[in-house]
Amino acid sequence: MINKGHGLGVRHIQACWLFAAMVFGYFLRVNMSIAVVAMTKSSENPNIEKYDWDSSTRSTILSSFFWGYVLAQFPAAMGAQRFGAKNVLTLSTIVCSILTAAIPWAASVGDWTATCIIRVLVGFFQGSVYPCVHNLLAKWVPRTERGFLSSVTYSGAQLGTVIMLAVSGPIVTSYIGWPSLFYISGGVAFIWAIAYLIFGAETPDHSNIISASERDYVKKLTGNSMITTLKTPWKDMFTSRPFIALIFAHSGFTWGFYTLLTEMPTYMDGVLDMHMGSNGLLSALPYFVMWILCLIVSPVADFLINRGYMTATTSRKLFNTIGQWVPMLCLIGLGYMDKNNVEFAIALLTLAVGVNSASYVGYLVNHMDLSPNFAGTMMGITNGISNLLSIFAPLVVGGIVENEADSSEWRTVFFITAGFYFVCNLMFIILGSAEVQPWNHAQINDSALKINSNQNKQNDP
Repeated sequence: MINKGHGLGVRHIQACWLFAAMVFGYFLRVNMSIAVVAMTKSSENPNIEKYDWDSSTRSTILSSFFWGYVLAQFPAAMGAQRFGAKNVLTLSTIVCSILTAAIPWAASVGDWTATCIIRVLVGFFQGSVYPCVHNLLAKWVPRTERGFLSSVTYSGAQLGTVIMLAVSGPIVTSYIGWPSLFYISGGVAFIWAIAYLIFGAETPDHSNIISASERDYVKKLTGNSMITTLKTPWKDMFTSRPFIALIFAHSGFTWGFYTLLTEMPTYMDGVLDMHMGSNGLLSALPYFVMWILCLIVSPVADFLINRGYMTATTSRKLFNTIGQWVPMLCLIGLGYMDKNNVEFAIALLTLAVGVNSASYVGYLVNHMDLSPNFAGTMMGITNGISNLLSIFAPLVVGGIVENEADSSEWRTVFFITAGFYFVCNLMFIILGSAEVQPWNHAQINDSALKINSNQNKQNDP
């Protein structure tokens, strides 16, 4: 019987630390989306440099983050499993923050080439965030709270995006200009990393402040094995239909999300003819809505599952469909907007991004459903594959959109993104599942057999 008497505890404090990791991680990720526009415009401060970068160059700079990001996924997942997710996450954030603060210098001495190199490195070290956070959530979050705590933690990405987009417009148009955007975001991420190094904990067993009852409660309901040297069942994993479905679902979400995240400021500046100051604030609006909806949708999903109104599998598919097919319809409509329909265009963008939140209780928690023991490794794989595709999203935009004010060119971009949403979620509906897979336990059983065998040999006369 599940003990429902546990209220707020150390697991919630750890989730808050990981929530903050997502917030500040997205500071480091999103800052370039606004800065790259400001870096090509004149500033009221004559000491701030302006660069002559065309649309293709800006798209390359935005895409460069993902080049490093993709390469890091598998090493980060393996590193988290071997050296501890907390250690990997902390170290990578420290390096990221220093590199981010160095971007103004890099642009000054090496123009767009040096900027790309720094962003590749930032992307590489940022690649540890999702595998490490997933690894830690699998150790700290009971299955009865999985939808809510995981979604709230990952909603930090939206809050980080909201804050960065909202403050970046006023900052880059002020006297201190775009360089300060990188100094501020790098500074706060560095402070978080030092604080988490001191106060964070890898597992309930590593915490000095958790009660014995909460430790037992968490360990009982996470589904994690206490064996720390599990051998990853690669063959079973990659031939698993639910895991293949998860790769598709993750890829569809990532293509759509990052197409809008990296290109929305450019779209607003070109097609909707919006000033930089209001551009940042309105670019933040969809992510604010997404953050709020995350806090609403996640407890609803847990309620439906825990009360038996629907199975976990049905819930994951339902919410993932809402999170990808509603935005698909919005993007189709957005393709017909221009500067004469600014209000309607903003409404469609807000709905498209905001409803993405439903996917957080769809595909995003599905790694922990399928295999609590290998959730971090699985996240590294699906995040790596999905972001490998997403490298091409800004490049596709740069190849299609030659005139940033031409709404018909953006229509093609939005239709391609809508197609990704449709196909990838359809595969998740057909092949997906939320049942724990047999290969999650296979290596545990093998280890148990070896232990028993060794014990029997020792007991033999």
